[in-house]
Amino acid sequence: MIEKNYQPADIEHRMARIWEESGAFKAGRPDRKDAAPFTIVIPPPNVTGSLHMGHALNNTLQDILCRFERMRGRDVLWQPGTDHAGIATQMVVERQLMERQEPGRRDMGRAKFLERVWQWKAESGGTIVNQLKRLGASCDWSRERFTMDEGLSRAVVKVFVELHRDGLIYKDKRLVNWDPKLLTAISDLEVQQVEVKGHLWYLRYPIEGRSFSPDDPKSFIVVATTRPETMLGDTAVAVHPDDERYIDLVGHHVILPLVGRKIPIVADDYSDPEKGSGAVKVTPAHDFNDFEIGKRHGLPQISVLDQEGCLNLVDNEDYLRGLPVGADEFAAEFDKIERFAARKKIVARLEEFGFLERIEPNIHMVPHGDRSGVVIEPYLTDQWYVDAKTLAQPAMAAVRSGETTFVPKNWEKTYFEWMENIQPWCISRQLWWGHQIPAWYGPDGKVFVAETEEEAVGNALGYYVEQEVITPEQGHDMATDPAKREGFITRDEDVLDTWFSSALWPFSTLGWPDDTPEVARYYPTNTLVTGFDIIFFWVARMMMMGLHFMKQAPFSTVYIHRLVRDEKGAKMSKSKGNVIDPLGVIDEYGADALRFALTREAAQGHDIRLSPHLVETNRNFATKFWNACRFAEMNECVKPDGFDPKAAKETLNRWIAHETSRVTREVTETIEDHRFNDAAGAIYRFVWNVFCDWYLELAKPVLMGEEGAAKAETRAMIAWARDEILKLLHPFMPFITEELWAVTAKRDGLLVLASWPRKSGVTSEQLAAIATAGPVVDPIIPPVIAALDADEFSDPAAEAEIGWVVDLVTAMRSVKAEMNIPPSTLTPLVIVTTSDETRDRAQRWNDTIKRLARLSEISFADTAPEGAMQLLVRGEVVALPLKGVIDLAAERARLEKELGKADADIKRVDAKLSNEKFVANAPEELVEEEKEKRAAATERRTKILEAIERLKKAS
Repeated sequence: MIEKNYQPADIEHRMARIWEESGAFKAGRPDRKDAAPFTIVIPPPNVTGSLHMGHALNNTLQDILCRFERMRGRDVLWQPGTDHAGIATQMVVERQLMERQEPGRRDMGRAKFLERVWQWKAESGGTIVNQLKRLGASCDWSRERFTMDEGLSRAVVKVFVELHRDGLIYKDKRLVNWDPKLLTAISDLEVQQVEVKGHLWYLRYPIEGRSFSPDDPKSFIVVATTRPETMLGDTAVAVHPDDERYIDLVGHHVILPLVGRKIPIVADDYSDPEKGSGAVKVTPAHDFNDFEIGKRHGLPQISVLDQEGCLNLVDNEDYLRGLPVGADEFAAEFDKIERFAARKKIVARLEEFGFLERIEPNIHMVPHGDRSGVVIEPYLTDQWYVDAKTLAQPAMAAVRSGETTFVPKNWEKTYFEWMENIQPWCISRQLWWGHQIPAWYGPDGKVFVAETEEEAVGNALGYYVEQEVITPEQGHDMATDPAKREGFITRDEDVLDTWFSSALWPFSTLGWPDDTPEVARYYPTNTLVTGFDIIFFWVARMMMMGLHFMKQAPFSTVYIHRLVRDEKGAKMSKSKGNVIDPLGVIDEYGADALRFALTREAAQGHDIRLSPHLVETNRNFATKFWNACRFAEMNECVKPDGFDPKAAKETLNRWIAHETSRVTREVTETIEDHRFNDAAGAIYRFVWNVFCDWYLELAKPVLMGEEGAAKAETRAMIAWARDEILKLLHPFMPFITEELWAVTAKRDGLLVLASWPRKSGVTSEQLAAIATAGPVVDPIIPPVIAALDADEFSDPAAEAEIGWVVDLVTAMRSVKAEMNIPPSTLTPLVIVTTSDETRDRAQRWNDTIKRLARLSEISFADTAPEGAMQLLVRGEVVALPLKGVIDLAAERARLEKELGKADADIKRVDAKLSNEKFVANAPEELVEEEKEKRAAATERRTKILEAIERLKKAS
């Protein structure tokens, strides 16, 4: 028995428990052992995370694919798991220690601290997983993995060692994004560009051999900088080779102010003659662009900051090398001053000696750490790197060959742009939480990379015996007695970037490096669903690692979705106060409503605009369908055993079979094409308009009539169509559909494991062929099935008749609304010069049309009566006499006034959009909002003009 009111909270927890207890989501079920696998690996959320709208969208789309393919008979593995989130997790635990006034990380030591992190993970690390279950994610939760569990850790170590052995991992001194608060290198994804109101300082650098005077422009060259404190590490000034102002100075030197270092003037295309003075200071150790200039010109790299962002001058050999007498005093005065305090002192000193020409206000983007919130420094340091350029070649080839395809395809351009310009991948992090790098250092700094410490010790002892650093006897003693080799080699303290372990996710989660049955069956995976912002950080790196170690691309399809924004198109952020909490939305409207709202808006290549009202609309949709099912139940609509919709005799019932067949094909094909919004839109329109508003409405007279064959058939057909809807709607709204599936009839099993409605013309045997086809093409549809044209439920005659009734009533309702005719007003309808077939239809459906279209009578004539509004319905003219019903002149005046308002709205928007300053400076969401206003006004104008034209013909 269906409850009177639809209450999502009462359903969702119960359904989730039933699914879990039944093992419905498990891969490798005995009944699917011969079925073709379908595999998705979840983008592992941070173990510290909680559900946000990006997660909600991403996992809803994955779940749609998994439920869809599971119902099509595939052996579905949706592999779940979480990422250890090095920086985020370490920060959470350190903050917890501080709040509890317990010893800090460094006080307790590495081993004890890591114990506390694992303890935190056991207590709090499952939050995001439980929230994904609330969303309805049908992962195989029995196979949940963690990037630092034992198996994945073995995989990480093996990959590191093998890549190092192949020369694809190495150590190098390069610039990295350095966080002076967290004291670690961070990835580009962990850097946020923040717009800052700063300054541009123009500095005078004296030209060597000329007597410097602030009043003599020929005695100096001017450079502009946003970071004056780094000028202490300048090793050149660069000018464009075609800049006539400086051609004669190229090859000469300037004397670095305050420091006294002689540095060359070099010609380099990086300098922009149109920007600033056209000359730029080059600080290779503190700027990524300058680092490349330095490499091109063989410039020294002088780092003048320490790890905490303070000046590091005393005992800095690189800085002091070759400086004049007195440089030590300056170094001592400025040493250990924090970078921004040092900026003020350096600017003051430059001004004091006449080296500061001017200061200009300057709004520019400054990199900040997304976790620490502090300004990031380009920092020259020794780190471990992956030769990404070499690994990128087969990863690009796989996309070019079609082995892996991006959807939408335009993202392949982004992928190639990144891959073709790829830089070495910095994989080391100065943290404690993470995979500690499997590298050990001997007493002379020699590095030994190995999978275990014992192996590293053996390699080190063999090496140092061969080099005669230790004797064979000492080597033997140290090998057999651990106490005697204490401190002989020390392990690298750094850990690996979390993206390194997640790059192995598609195969490490399946048990690699062991030769497991899961690797053989479920790799390569089918579809990856992810956001565009991690195409490079995650997708590309999975491609590299999968092809290198597994010799196959890790997935055949990469579906890229866009951002979820607020209803005005603005990016959600806490500072703006426009963040929509998915859990709050689920509490208020239910998970199904949120999922369906996101899916209906998830058009390929477009951001999603979400509002509580949009979710509420989809909750209303669920309520409408719930009530339709109650209506069916109250009218004793039950599908008899062996019911065959093809055998229906009533035109109305054959029509709903025809329409159900059509929407089945549409939903199936759009899911296969990853056009999720089109699939959701199709089922939405079918349920709301076709099934609820038309079929049930047209069936009411039959249901309220006498018992008989027509009534029995209609009851059965309503139940059949309802069940087909439950199947089609299940991937999108799993909770409500599973509940209704359970309470509307005695079922053999769960809806989640029921068979997907067949594409028109596909037999049971052919459907089985789809499920058991080999993992060659995704979706797996043999050509013989794809080419089928037969349509089991196609009935053009039924569609022509019922479709005509629907279109006629719709047209009447529309024109009455346009003309402001009150719903209570009954009007006559004249059908003009109609065919016998249409005359028969009108007579058969006379009472229904009059009731639904609010008509007083339906008549037939050779010509339209005077003062009637004429409409075309499926190629035939119908006339609505309005003389005496409305004041035609007054109505035309009203429409003319509305037309003027629409024209004014269009003109106002056009004025804004033609203003280049507005378009350039207004937020993107505001510009889009204006474009939408224009589109709405244009559509309104078109409808008004159509109404005016009809009135003209009626006058």
